[in-house]
Amino acid sequence: MLYRAGLATIAAAAALALGPISAQAADCGAIDLGAALSLTGKYASNGKNTKNGYEFGIKKINDAGGVTVQGKCYHFKVKYYDDESTPARAAQLIDRLVNQDKIKYILGPYSSGMTKAILPVVEKYKIPLVQSEAASRSLFTQGYKYQFGIIATSEKYLAPVIDLAADLAKKHGKNPSSLKVAMIFQDDPFSLDVRQGVVDTMKKYGMKAIVDDRMPPDLNDITGFLTKVKAIKADVLIVSGHSKGAVTTARQMAELKVQVPLVGMTHCEAGKVTQDFPKAAEGFVCPTQWDETMKASDKLFGTAAEYNKEIKAFAGYKVVPYQTAQASAAIYVWKDAFARANSLDKEKLRDALMKTDLKTFYGNIKFAPDGSNPGKEILLRQIQHGKYKVVWPASVAAATINYPRQAQY
Repeated sequence: MLYRAGLATIAAAAALALGPISAQAADCGAIDLGAALSLTGKYASNGKNTKNGYEFGIKKINDAGGVTVQGKCYHFKVKYYDDESTPARAAQLIDRLVNQDKIKYILGPYSSGMTKAILPVVEKYKIPLVQSEAASRSLFTQGYKYQFGIIATSEKYLAPVIDLAADLAKKHGKNPSSLKVAMIFQDDPFSLDVRQGVVDTMKKYGMKAIVDDRMPPDLNDITGFLTKVKAIKADVLIVSGHSKGAVTTARQMAELKVQVPLVGMTHCEAGKVTQDFPKAAEGFVCPTQWDETMKASDKLFGTAAEYNKEIKAFAGYKVVPYQTAQASAAIYVWKDAFARANSLDKEKLRDALMKTDLKTFYGNIKFAPDGSNPGKEILLRQIQHGKYKVVWPASVAAATINYPRQAQY
């Protein structure tokens, strides 16, 4: 009887201890965010990476107690629709989220093309948008007032590869202007902005592109381009075609046994080139918005290394795509904005977003008047024995670049 009485006392004490917490959790309201994401179609891989980042960010925030607005706690939720990698569909779905689902706050889709399609809808209804996956510089030159993009803009993505090529040329006793550059880009806003950044940087060194091609719409075959690259014995190869373009390039370089001393390519991680084409991918130089070796940290996610470890467990990644990291950072931006605005009013939230100055595991986020995050810079990582090693800029390099690249086909 004494034993049972002791258990009852312990149970009663536990109930008293847990009661207020449970009540508090039950009393939390919901802040509904909306997103149209590419869960099918050509952008499906990165659409899913983006969703993983959103979901992990929401879990971290909600597990930490959510966000407090005017003394009341709120948990985040997201209403998702599949935009099928189709811009027109994305715009329709944002309209649906606003008018049918009564969503007042939007998370961005994947890609600059999808974002370009939804921005007029966002502006029409004056709905704040925090986007983490659209880097095209042109998105920030149209006078939009409700878009906030946390990532480095696309003209920065592969421009550092040209700086790296010039540096390597000088170290090997060559004039950078003598380098033979071959380029191929997808015909979309992001990749064409990437191209412009490359072209502008080449001018600094007197470089000219020997080959400057566009990928086919289906991104399935670039053998004609690679045959030219092989024939001219290019010194530098530049590729931007999202995940599918990266996969096609790696596969067909292996098939044609194309050797180029320096290869710069976007979307290496998302395209899983190290897993599917390890020999072809050896030595690729890949731009990234984020790396787990960065010194950045925050109170929610901890250090970049801690984020890397946790998101691997959450989503099952072997290599964490930077698209996932920046999606989590976007959720953190929303939490910060709601807390500082201390309001659910979308105009007050827009004003709070404009004043964002947030240190995160992803880096500092501070918006310019055009809604961009100009302080964000690009790192270059080289694939070395299946691992991604930061090699540029030299001031933060964690490894020495392997040059010239020699793939073992």
